[in-house]
Amino acid sequence: MDVTTPSGTSDGAGLHARALLTVDEHLAAVLAAVVPVPARTVPLADALGATLAAPARAVIDLPPFDNSAMDGFAVHHVDVAAANADAPVRLRVVADLPAGSAVDPAIGTGEAARIMTGSPLPTAADTIVPFEDTVGGLADSLGVIAVASAPARRGVHVRRRGEDTRRGDVVLPAGTLLGPLQIGALAAVGISEVTAAVAPRVVVVSTGSELVPLERLGSATGAEGVRLERGQIPESNGILLAGVIAATGARVVRREIVDDEGSALRALLDEVTTGPDAADAVVFTGGVSAGAYEVVRQTVSQMTFGKVAMQPGKPQGFGLAGRTLLFGLPGNPVSAAVSFEVFVRPALLALQGRTEVRRPLLRIPAAVGWRTPAGRRQYLPVTIDRTDPAVWRAAPASSGGSHLAGRLGGAEGYAVVAAEVDAVAAGDLVDVMLID
Repeated sequence: MDVTTPSGTSDGAGLHARALLTVDEHLAAVLAAVVPVPARTVPLADALGATLAAPARAVIDLPPFDNSAMDGFAVHHVDVAAANADAPVRLRVVADLPAGSAVDPAIGTGEAARIMTGSPLPTAADTIVPFEDTVGGLADSLGVIAVASAPARRGVHVRRRGEDTRRGDVVLPAGTLLGPLQIGALAAVGISEVTAAVAPRVVVVSTGSELVPLERLGSATGAEGVRLERGQIPESNGILLAGVIAATGARVVRREIVDDEGSALRALLDEVTTGPDAADAVVFTGGVSAGAYEVVRQTVSQMTFGKVAMQPGKPQGFGLAGRTLLFGLPGNPVSAAVSFEVFVRPALLALQGRTEVRRPLLRIPAAVGWRTPAGRRQYLPVTIDRTDPAVWRAAPASSGGSHLAGRLGGAEGYAVVAAEVDAVAAGDLVDVMLID
């Protein structure tokens, strides 16, 4: 795609190259323009939600030493190999080893050390006998014990040094999202800081002279605001986009509303796309279609506009202003939400070097039938019927209108129906993109 072709023109490589681009063609053009953001070193404790920019390698072995996997006794296997309930083997306890103990006691023939889970295995021992395999258990675990059940083999219940991870091993590759489990894994192998992508800086611009900021409408606590005049609507897309952008690990640094006149948008775009603090992406909603007051289309010469074979979200714009990605999304709330999922979210993840930028699809039966648009890939908001936990089913969250923002709040995902499918019948398997 030619991302610098002025709006309304085409050199054969842009969105106007033919009547409709496929979703995959438009996404490929978007991702081709992405240059990953820089990386920085951050303390592990501050890295939750960040993306690894370099492989994370273990600093220590895991486990860092041979240790006990059970509460019980460290013994010589040969001493207890023949133990049974009819002929218990008696051993003298010569040491007591809680977790964290640095003691490495000598253990001779006929001797044992009481040991707790996680405590280092004494050098002189090779096997653990759990408390439950002795006659007295924990209650009679000092002095002389009687082992009533032979261990299955030498080395049983011993966690060996490095059996999980060896020092220098790659624990997580570059491109991994650092969630709680990943942070815990890195901490366990001694990693205190990581190289992670800087959070992309995103500006959200809602366009339309009809939009009224929510803060001007008062509140449920009794604060009196302005009344909506005829033709006005509350601005909601900016709030929606700020939330889904934050969920990608990016940071919304500015959120604005501009009218349809054009000068305010032009000044704002110049401000946020130039200089050292230029945004990594600007996301516009509204003003990208074929109407008479399409302010983004008529003002932003760095973008190319056209139609993508999808429902909702057919009107799309994309371009570059310097290094800043420019996204033009439709103004209808469902169209904006779907367009973000399909095009903007993958780009924001790619900016951070994520290895997987598309949401996984779950294939489940449709709970009811519905109509599909001819020749366009459908993204229908759906709820998930979990009445039968063995067979989830997808049901439309609304009638499918791209303006139905209230119904969008109940959606758990989007049913993704191929352009070649004429209709979905109850029981048909459909791909569902689950959303956060």
